[in-house]
Amino acid sequence: MRFVLDNSVVMRWLLQDGSDERLGYARHVLDLLAQDGAQAVVPGIWALEAANVLVKAQARGLVAEARSAAFVGLLDDMAFSTDTRTAERALGDTLQLARRFKLSSYDASYLELALREGLPLATLDDALRAAMQQTGVALV
Repeated sequence: MRFVLDNSVVMRWLLQDGSDERLGYARHVLDLLAQDGAQAVVPGIWALEAANVLVKAQARGLVAEARSAAFVGLLDDMAFSTDTRTAERALGDTLQLARRFKLSSYDASYLELALREGLPLATLDDALRAAMQQTGVALV
């Protein structure tokens, strides 16, 4: 199974914050990735977004640098595929989606990728989920 993976899900794996329902969803997505043939696709901005969350979490004392480094190592071993066309779509389709659904350009890049590739999207972001419903993108 291929699907687009939002950073909001990935960071729940590390930070373990949020409601039981949201943490359960994040675990479900992680279980999917453990299956043979599963592959997460992420927009080109994904690594920068993840790094930003890690830096902020460390600054707030939510995670130690050693734990953050170990988590990055685990992510490197996962079946992620980074989209190489994110930047070329940023000022076109992604911008239009951000405007239409009042999303950040970062969140809109996940939606644009899901729409372009015809893939479901795993996210915990409420605004992104609402935009998905309006565009017909399936939730993992």
